[in-house]
Amino acid sequence: MADRDPVPLPAEVRAKLAELELELSEGDITQKGYEKKRSKLIGAYFPQTPGMDPSMGQERRTPVTPSSSSRYNRRRSSGSRDERYRSDVHTEAVQAALAKHKERKMAVPMPSKRRSLVVQTSMDAYTPPDTSSGSEGEGQGDGDEDVGDEEDGGGGGGTSSSREGSISMEHWISRAVHSSTTTSSTASSSSSTRSGGSGAAAGRLADVLAQHVHISAQQHLRHHRHHHRHKTENHSAPPDVTGYTNNTANTAADGIQVERAPPGGGGSAAQRQTPKYGNAELMETGDGVPVSSRVSAKIQQLVNTLKRPKRPPLREFFVDDFEELLEVQQPDPNLPKAEGAQMAAMHGEQLGVVTNWPPSLEAALQRWGAISPKAPCLTTMDTNGKPLYVLTYGKLWSRSVKVAYNLLHKLGTKQEPLVRPGDRVALVFPNNDPGAFMTAFYGCLLAEVVPVPIEVPLTRKDAGSQQIGFLLGSCGVTVALTSDACHKGLPKTPTGEIPQFKGWPKVLWFVPESKHLSKPPRDWFPQIKDANQDTAYIEYKTCKDGGVLGVTVTRTAMLTHCQALTQSCSYTEAETIVNVLDFKKDVGLWHAVLTSVMNMMHVISIPYALMKVNPLSWIQKVCQFKAKVACVKSRDMHWALVAHRDQRDVNLSSLRMLVVADGSNPWSISSCDAFLNVFQTKGLRPEVVCPCASSPEALTVAIRRPLEEGATPPSRGVLSMPGLSHGVIRVDSEEKLSVLTLQDVGSVMPGALMCVVKVEGVPQLCKTDEIGEMCVCTVATGTSYYGLAGMTKNTFEVFPVSNNGTPISEFPFTRTGLLGFIGPAGLIFVAGKMDGLMVVGGRRHNADDIVATALAVEPMKFVYRGRIAVFSITVLHDERIVVVAEQRPDSTEEDSFQWMSRVLQAIDSIHQVGVYCLALVPSNTLPKTPLGGIHLSEAKQLFLEGALHPCNVLMCPHTCVTNLPKPRQKQPEIGPASVMVGNLVSGKRIAQASGRDLGQIEDNDQFLFLSEVLQWRAQTTPDHILYTLLNSRGAIASSLTCVQLHKRAEKIAAVLSERGHLQDGDHVALVYPPGIDLIAAFYGCLYAGCVPITVRPPHPQNIATTLPTVKMIVEVSRSVCVMTTQLICKLLRSKEALAAVDIRTWPPVIDTDDLPKKKPPLLYKPSNPDTLAYLDFSVSTTGMLAGVKMSHTATSAFCRSIKLQCELYPSREVAICLDPYCGLGFVLWCLCSVYSGHQSILIPPSELEVNPALWLSAVSQYKVRDTFCSYSVMELCTKGLGLQTDSLKSRGVDLSRVRTCVVVAEERPRIALTQSFSKLFKDLGLHPRAVSTSFGCRVNLAICLQPHRLGKLADQGTSGPDPTTVFVDMRALRHDRVRLVERGSPHSLPLMESGKILPGVRIIIANPETKGPMGESHLGEIWVHSGHNASGYFTVYGDEVLQSDHFSSRLSFGDTQTVWARTGYLGFLRRTELTDASGERHDALYVVGALEEAMELRGMRYHPIDIETSVIRTHKSITECAVFTWTNLLVVVVELDGSEHEALDLVPLVTNVVLEEHYLIVGVVVVVDIGIIPINSRGEKQRMHLRDGFLADQLDPIYVAYNM
Repeated sequence: MADRDPVPLPAEVRAKLAELELELSEGDITQKGYEKKRSKLIGAYFPQTPGMDPSMGQERRTPVTPSSSSRYNRRRSSGSRDERYRSDVHTEAVQAALAKHKERKMAVPMPSKRRSLVVQTSMDAYTPPDTSSGSEGEGQGDGDEDVGDEEDGGGGGGTSSSREGSISMEHWISRAVHSSTTTSSTASSSSSTRSGGSGAAAGRLADVLAQHVHISAQQHLRHHRHHHRHKTENHSAPPDVTGYTNNTANTAADGIQVERAPPGGGGSAAQRQTPKYGNAELMETGDGVPVSSRVSAKIQQLVNTLKRPKRPPLREFFVDDFEELLEVQQPDPNLPKAEGAQMAAMHGEQLGVVTNWPPSLEAALQRWGAISPKAPCLTTMDTNGKPLYVLTYGKLWSRSVKVAYNLLHKLGTKQEPLVRPGDRVALVFPNNDPGAFMTAFYGCLLAEVVPVPIEVPLTRKDAGSQQIGFLLGSCGVTVALTSDACHKGLPKTPTGEIPQFKGWPKVLWFVPESKHLSKPPRDWFPQIKDANQDTAYIEYKTCKDGGVLGVTVTRTAMLTHCQALTQSCSYTEAETIVNVLDFKKDVGLWHAVLTSVMNMMHVISIPYALMKVNPLSWIQKVCQFKAKVACVKSRDMHWALVAHRDQRDVNLSSLRMLVVADGSNPWSISSCDAFLNVFQTKGLRPEVVCPCASSPEALTVAIRRPLEEGATPPSRGVLSMPGLSHGVIRVDSEEKLSVLTLQDVGSVMPGALMCVVKVEGVPQLCKTDEIGEMCVCTVATGTSYYGLAGMTKNTFEVFPVSNNGTPISEFPFTRTGLLGFIGPAGLIFVAGKMDGLMVVGGRRHNADDIVATALAVEPMKFVYRGRIAVFSITVLHDERIVVVAEQRPDSTEEDSFQWMSRVLQAIDSIHQVGVYCLALVPSNTLPKTPLGGIHLSEAKQLFLEGALHPCNVLMCPHTCVTNLPKPRQKQPEIGPASVMVGNLVSGKRIAQASGRDLGQIEDNDQFLFLSEVLQWRAQTTPDHILYTLLNSRGAIASSLTCVQLHKRAEKIAAVLSERGHLQDGDHVALVYPPGIDLIAAFYGCLYAGCVPITVRPPHPQNIATTLPTVKMIVEVSRSVCVMTTQLICKLLRSKEALAAVDIRTWPPVIDTDDLPKKKPPLLYKPSNPDTLAYLDFSVSTTGMLAGVKMSHTATSAFCRSIKLQCELYPSREVAICLDPYCGLGFVLWCLCSVYSGHQSILIPPSELEVNPALWLSAVSQYKVRDTFCSYSVMELCTKGLGLQTDSLKSRGVDLSRVRTCVVVAEERPRIALTQSFSKLFKDLGLHPRAVSTSFGCRVNLAICLQPHRLGKLADQGTSGPDPTTVFVDMRALRHDRVRLVERGSPHSLPLMESGKILPGVRIIIANPETKGPMGESHLGEIWVHSGHNASGYFTVYGDEVLQSDHFSSRLSFGDTQTVWARTGYLGFLRRTELTDASGERHDALYVVGALEEAMELRGMRYHPIDIETSVIRTHKSITECAVFTWTNLLVVVVELDGSEHEALDLVPLVTNVVLEEHYLIVGVVVVVDIGIIPINSRGEKQRMHLRDGFLADQLDPIYVAYNM
């Protein structure tokens, strides 16, 4: 259909349409109303395709030739696309490239979004804010101004079906499921293709696309890329998660897949839906594990996509510090190289000196003011296109004199004038008041004051206004001149003062309007000199990084430049010139303010606000004033085309020169062509179009001269883009897809010398077929960047050299910042700007070219007003391309994903470069320059800070990042014997260490059993308090003396034997909250001869997930009965509990709240100390439940070891804030007090959630010296009390008595947390050395505990760094090596010693594979030998192999006799300079991480915590992070503390930091709510639970991004 010509519209219909468009442009009707009326008018004249907008048929552009120009008028292009970048040839090239791609489609898994993020934006978001104070757009996205609103319905029309946003998600999903056909019910408006609400749209989208790109719809929707293709008869296809899947359906809870019937048959409009409930079908992962889940299906698809062959691998490497070899690009011998001869420098014509040229611009003004005071100098238009005022030369002269006088004499005092000749003043004038600007500018010139014209700061935090402020500050500006209207419009404080803008110096605002000024005395005249080397004015320039520089232009340069322009443009007196450009800088300033006055010309100034209302205004003024010259930008030409409707009265024959200010932009050529085509019939001669090239530093670089009639037309260069990316010029035939067409910008300026030098390194002349930076040598350029000598030298004082190294001229050249070459006949061609250059993998790409390609991919007019920002960021030693586009308010998820995947393909085909990140933001959200363009550096800054808030993001690190280190090849292991010999030879010790001996026996140590110790204490010190339990208010809830505990234990033993009829050795589960009951029940079990197992009770608010764990422990431990409180008894029988676990499967439950007054007949006395005392069950971080057996011997040895290490005895008090269910927490809570007799102050951690200050207040109140806590408690205090230290202090909390605060843990010490805790509570008297950590694991519940005594440490260099922290190289750790580095060196990781080794414990570091001993400071598995090792796992299965391996391993070499237990943790030992009490050197143990948690990626070992730490640092909203791997993909889950709209900001940041710091590519980024990452009671992340939840689709993520 796209090739069939539509029926021509009758004239009256066309007239009505024109009227409609006018109404729309003037805001009389809404976009919606316009759409409706328009589709009514033209509906009859177009062959309808359901859901296809008729006007789209004409979309595919033929290169416009004069013969087809009439067709062009009828089919105006839509203004939604940035026309500077439009090129018909390019559009076709892109579409052809995409068509090629359809064979090998990219399988892009669509991201999953939470429903609240998939909202259809309402139409009010569509009307852009009015930026009428700006003048024209600058920078990228020039075409985004409001003129573009006359868009045709072909996709330009903002709305979709008339019921747009009202159709809710639920409705849409139910429609998708229930209706068997959704025919044209939505075709009420002809452009419903983009409606997020229509069911058929999903299917039709593809048809529409197919017709645009001439791809048959069948091929479009048959994806040949799932390797598990279903058989043809099976209709439930696997979920296709590429660009075409309907994301809205995909995010629905039931994961319905919408499937399409192949178009063609009977029901091409209708479609068959196969509702699929449940998840995708079962499929296998890479490991052969069957999974059934939507998430894993997407991951699988991603894995399959990534298995495709990459770009050719690179060969050479450079060493980044050491082994981690980052690949570096080597030049390919086959790449195109420049072969031409050396390009000669090009001379411009002689600058002729005309006799009546004035000696300076002020002299010219004085002369015209005297000779022809009535001659018009400037006519300004208002927004209705009526002349607002006419400024004559007489008025301009008299007013400028007045301004000069007032500047010098009326500011400040007579003795201390505020402004002296040579000072800089700011000119702040709006774009609609050129008269006031001219007066002020010439006033400054006459007063010999230097004007610095800048934009009006709209708000206090305008993008870029701060940088302007820095420029004003560095120029020493103290006075700002502004117009009356502008002065009124500036923001004011309540007192009426103008506030200081952010980054600005303090300035005095001065309004130089006649009515405010005093007349100069008769004898006062400004001194008019000939032009000299003083600075005339400073023009600001915004750099790539957002900084603003001031280019100084001397009076001579200004005059010479005006003369050169006069000569090139053949300006004559009293000519009329129409100016649409910004008159404050650049081409607008040079032609319409300076050169015009030199030649007494009449300037008609068209303000930006008028252009927005009437884009044809400038053409009308050219006709009205019979203007000879017009100064425009290519987008002004484009707008004129958009708005043009066969105006009868347009006649452009008076124009002899149409200066195209951005003619050097390669993408302006199509606007020039199209404009010429349409307006040639209106008297516009082809030779009139004069593109020019300019830059702030070099002023006008080149301009095409107006040709004589009949001369040869200007030339074109069609260059190959791949060639350009290698810096060489290869003329290409137009058939090739990736070409860039350039137009010449004329020849060198009169009196100038131009050459082209290499972009990098020495400014050496380029060859004739090489692209380089243009440099000019002439008087008429800027002379310096104000106040920046170094940058000035590099830019304004360049001495180009020829091949043999000799300078080509003795005069310095100025770099123009333009890339290009000098073509045949001395014509200048510009291919791009230095600022837009991105060097990726050694090839140069221009940002503008990539914008053009992205805009050419526009089957659905997707990008809002063509606003696209392209910039590069540096990640892992190379630049990476980021493309950010504003999407239209009415685009659906689908459209955007579709567009993104096509853009990636197009850029890949045409530029052969990968896009690292493609982001879509809502319309009007990219930061704007004052003139409405995109503020690039600000956008980049926001992107890097994670503040851009995109609504869609696609990262492609897998395709772009080719310089990763090679995956590590595992070397064959060196045998253990050779390792040992090697260590001996190199003088390294074998890594082993031990705690001190257990020493002599004290009185209670003769007892082998804890039950005996308790009985002994009950007799000898019956009233000594052992336990005090605190409630959440810090009051004593209950306490136990020795005899009370003994008596309660006896009663419980009696209950067990009577009610439970238990035998010796039966297992009893104790399900109690943390408290006294738990302790009594434990000793009751010992008295009855039973084996207790402590179990955390189910959480009443979360029974469904916590109760099954309780049940599992009870089952696995083979408990024959459960003891608990009445409250928990009730909980176990509640409805919620019954839903989770069947009550009938429980063993008998005994509640111990009201005990009988009975004593058991006889207390059980165990005979064999090696029998079981208790079982210790805990869930590891990988989600495994493991129980270990603790014998009586081990238990006593353990208590004794702790007693010695912590120096515990009956008079001591210890505060314990730990969970009492497993590990060291249980031992400290239940056992140690009975063994050592000290008083334990028990603080249940759950009470801290109510009162975070409970623990520290208790420590202070009871004057405790030793306290134990967990990381979760420490974190709670750090977060909860961070701001309350002062109020705690005032309440008298004092921590100065604390000698030791030990964090009980089974992981690498969390150094950041312990340090911030120490710092935070230092004010409360906490000694920084008091905080330390312990380390235990399943095989040995405590290996290290407690640092050295503070007292003994005090004299050992307390001023030095903490002796127990070392910094290791993170990259060496990945290779299982330890390399110590200095603090703060790159890739350094701080590790804190895990506490002092307990008495009676021996440690050795062994190689986990060969079981050989390792040398000191080598990474290996920590093995432990001690009396309190657990005696084995308690399992139902009796897994003997694991048992013997973990609990009774022997070294394969060296000491092969000792039996060791393997901890499963990697670590190393290092001998420190410190000595312990016995005078021995102290051995510090550093724990690195658990072997089972470590991830093998690229052949290296990564510890999740390292990656997580990097990720948490990247953005303030990331509160927690967990990583795991799935089929070799790294999945990063982050918790977001912020609005859901920040979710997508995190994706690029997370990907960047993991690449930079860990050389890994993140496969999937999952953003979830706070509290989703499961954490166990010790505060450790349960990463495997998280992984299972993710794969089972249970996380309800805010956003899931699949990186390509």
